[in-house]
Amino acid sequence: MNTLDAYFKIFLRIALLSQLFNACVYAAPISIAIVDFELNDLTYKLAPNAVNPEEMARTASLKPLLEKAMVELGDYRIAAIDAKSEALANAGFGYLFDHPDIAAGLGRKVGADWIITGRNHKASFLFVYFKAHLINTRTQRWVADYSVEIKGQQHKITPKGVRRLARQIDQTIRQQTAGNSDPKHQ
Repeated sequence: MNTLDAYFKIFLRIALLSQLFNACVYAAPISIAIVDFELNDLTYKLAPNAVNPEEMARTASLKPLLEKAMVELGDYRIAAIDAKSEALANAGFGYLFDHPDIAAGLGRKVGADWIITGRNHKASFLFVYFKAHLINTRTQRWVADYSVEIKGQQHKITPKGVRRLARQIDQTIRQQTAGNSDPKHQ
């Protein structure tokens, strides 16, 4: 092998490494929108007080906790959905959760590649399920359905359950976008 061939091979390696570095450094963050979680409390008829303020507060905390967990996990940008836009898109309880096309439209409106709809499903006094759907805003289809069971003191275990949910969502998005730097093409 002559010197010119050796230099050429070194040049090609450097060029390839440079391209890989640029792809990693300059890749656009993946944009995610998260709608407010809904409370589906099946125990309210069993309780003397039909409104459960603790469970309502827990439900209200899920969206911000999930947004924080997703940002901590990877290169995600949270696309904020204002309350008015969400209310206009939501025809009633469970509507966005059950209609991926409508949720996807809401996500696209705020520039999100993905949108997450969620529900705090309280089936008993002993446990709850954090349920979520991951929707690709381009295809308007559910990509995954998640259910994380939570047992124990809600102040301690709720953040842990949300982080577990975030890891599952992150894993799905990574699988969906593997080999393609633009999640919009998935």
